[in-house]
Formats: sequence, structure tokens, C-alpha cells
Amino acid sequence: MNDDVRNIVLGVMAAGVSAALGWVARTYLWKRRLRRKQSFFGLPDHAESLLVVNRNAGGPELSVMRHDVFALLELSALIKDCNAHARVVAHDAAQQGFGERTEFCLGGPASNRRMEAHLSSLLPGVRMNAEAATGPDVGAFRIGGEEYRMDAGRSEYVLLARLTADGGRDTRPVFLFCGQRAITHQAATRYLARHHERLARKYGGGSFVLLLKVVNSEAYGPDVVELVADVTRAARTALPEPAPTTAE
Repeated sequence: MNDDVRNIVLGVMAAGVSAALGWVARTYLWKRRLRRKQSFFGLPDHAESLLVVNRNAGGPELSVMRHDVFALLELSALIKDCNAHARVVAHDAAQQGFGERTEFCLGGPASNRRMEAHLSSLLPGVRMNAEAATGPDVGAFRIGGEEYRMDAGRSEYVLLARLTADGGRDTRPVFLFCGQRAITHQAATRYLARHHERLARKYGGGSFVLLLKVVNSEAYGPDVVELVADVTRAARTALPEPAPTTAE
């Protein structure tokens, strides 16, 4: 074997070793990224999760708004990426404990009984006006001492929360998407899909409650979303009871 042939063989071997090392490194990084994503969502391989759907507040019991369907599709893609499975459950049929399976619950308390229960037990500092039929207070949030009113099509708010029970490592989180209109649920799920890595770095496996604002949905749909504030502390602190009125 002359020098030219030897150099060619060595070059091929070096290229093969470099390619193999690159493949191993890429595979390792991909698996590490997948494990972090699975940990954040509480979705190990082949895990089952629940998609708890609300109903159209103005329609029949099993009618789901179009933007809520889009939100479910966003979540389904996230779940599939984690090599997990999803089961769609109606809001009034999801009778299970908290933390048994990862749960994605969307809809306001007026159209989702499970969301109403979650807000009452897990986020006692949040109130959503589900009584007003018209006027500026329709769907208004009260979080701590602040109030957030909706300007339909221009400025709308949604809560995005990841909540975990105090317990062992196997406790699964529940994700809440509670907004003033159906399009805000889609906006919140899309925000979660885009920013879950940053959220995982910031909060780890802990709980958080974020208030998001959907800007000019009439023109931009669910794509323009602003983070208003991290309201975790206020949302998890019970609101003071109103002072009793005394008769004169």
C-alpha cells in the first residue's frame, strides 16, 4: 500500500468516525431534550393524558367551539411528541383525582365544571365573572386586587397554569387554559408549545400561573400574545371575604 492509498483509507476512516460521533452526539442531545419535555409535561413514554373539553356556553352540551378544537389539536401534537397518548373527556365526565394523570383542561368556569372546581380548590385568588351577560364586566378576571376586563377582538385575557400537587415524583401536573373567549385558549396552547422549554428552565417541575393578553385577535388571530404577569402568588392566595353589610 503506497502513501496515497494509505492517506485515502485514513481519510475515509476519519470521516466515518466523525460521522458516527456526530450521530451519537445528536442522538444524545435529542433524547435529553425529549426527556426534559416529558418531565415538564409529566408524560413519560406511553403515558395516558386527559384532554378535558368544555362546551359551547350557548349551544348543546357536547358542542365545542371551533377555536377550542384548534387548541385541542395544538395539545395533541405536544402529547404525541412526548410519545404519549391522549383521551378526550367531557368536562362533566372527568371524575378522577388530581395528579393521577397529566390533565389539560380548557374553558372558562361557565362552560367547564372541572375548570370551575380547579379554580375553586387550586386557585382561590382568581375570580371570573360568569354572571354578566352584557357590558364591560363580561368574563372579567379578578386576580388578587387587580381586575382585567375584555375588549372583544382587541384585548382579551387568558390564564395559563401548570399546577402540581405536593407529593412524590410521580405526581402528574394539570395544565389550565382559562380564557375570556375560545380564541384565547388556542392562543395559550400555542404559547405553551412555543415557550415550554423556557418555562421548564424557569420553573422546573413547579407550579406557575401566567396571565397572558391576546392582542387584536380580529386581525392577528391567536398569534400575538403578550405575557402580562406571573400571578402565581396572587392566584393561589385566597381572596378576602367581603365585609358583611349591616342593616341601619
